[in-house]
Amino acid sequence: MTTMLTWRADDGHGLEGARLLLHTSGFRALGRMVRAEPGGDFTASYRLIVGEDGGLERLSVTAATAERERHLTINRTDDGVWLLDTGTGGGSTRTDFVGAVDVDLGFSPMFNTIPIRRLGLHREAGEHTVPVVFVSLPDLDVRVVEQTYRTVSELNDATGQAVVEFRSGDFTAELVVDADAAVLNYPGLATRLLPGVTPAAG
Repeated sequence: MTTMLTWRADDGHGLEGARLLLHTSGFRALGRMVRAEPGGDFTASYRLIVGEDGGLERLSVTAATAERERHLTINRTDDGVWLLDTGTGGGSTRTDFVGAVDVDLGFSPMFNTIPIRRLGLHREAGEHTVPVVFVSLPDLDVRVVEQTYRTVSELNDATGQAVVEFRSGDFTAELVVDADAAVLNYPGLATRLLPGVTPAAG
């Protein structure tokens, strides 16, 4: 199944659009973000491939500010090795990232789908704390963070929605997701724009 998703930042300073191609367990996403930040506007585009095991296979990100453009490609091999290439000619950096299989991209609700869908937390109650490879924007710095996902309410057939709590450090939010674990509402970050629905003024 292929679908288009669009989110508006809750602070009114950004948009993200993604083409999502779902497989049985894995998926592909092609997305673009535009942000107007106090420190400077930026745009970012990404290509994401999630394998049938639910973990990252490949992520390519390009971020641009008025001053410069940056590139990052991340591959995760079958044996759990992560390869990072910044496109500067220095080759790939190898690491295991403490066994992480998920990746997160700053400002994007698309990437929360990876662990929620992989762990099935929208369909069956559970709680998991996992290491996640976090990529910041627009500088494309990479670090490992710990994130916790906990089912608040499983998928409701009538509404087509589930609620999963997300925690990272001191930050907590209850994410509303659809039947495919794609985020509908991420309080404080972004809300998905639905066809025929006019968003409330922010």
